[in-house]
Amino acid sequence: MKLTLDERLNQIIPRITSRDFLDSKGLGNEIGFWIFDYPPEREMDVRDFFTGTVLPALGKQVPSIRAGTVNLLELVSDLLQERNLLEKAMEMQLTKGDESTLAALRSVLKEDKLAQKIAAQFDIANLDLLILTGVGSVYPMLRTHTLLSALHPIMGNTPLLMFFPGKYDGHSLRLFNTLAEDHYYRAFRLIPENV
Repeated sequence: MKLTLDERLNQIIPRITSRDFLDSKGLGNEIGFWIFDYPPEREMDVRDFFTGTVLPALGKQVPSIRAGTVNLLELVSDLLQERNLLEKAMEMQLTKGDESTLAALRSVLKEDKLAQKIAAQFDIANLDLLILTGVGSVYPMLRTHTLLSALHPIMGNTPLLMFFPGKYDGHSLRLFNTLAEDHYYRAFRLIPENV
């Protein structure tokens, strides 16, 4: 049986509030990295569900679930702002185009630097869960499979959930269901379509 997106969304809260999920049980020594993939055209529905339903539900748990949320677009914007590069990057994009701007920003937006920024923003060891959103907004500035790899040594036993506008089949990420596959096999699908 194939689940609809709405059916899958409604299974998020029971799944991420379960002790097995929060304790990363049953993963066979794998790190608790999870991906909730969804059709990109439903981005606004997923975003509304996340902010209006998932986040409030986490605070209502007893005890409440300490979740850190990272919007990747905000993370990138903040980093560029701190380095006084945001205005310059926007101006460069207008005058020299996307390719030149991306090349110029590549050393600043390295995924390991962003992973360290996330680690500095949160006391990850004292979180119950870290959630990444805004994946589609940062493409092509940031490659999520590389960021996930950079987060592996940082996360410890804290589970990570990434909302992904595209397809994840357990082996590769296909952003927007159209871009070339980025091979990444160290995460689990949070709620599969087929049950």
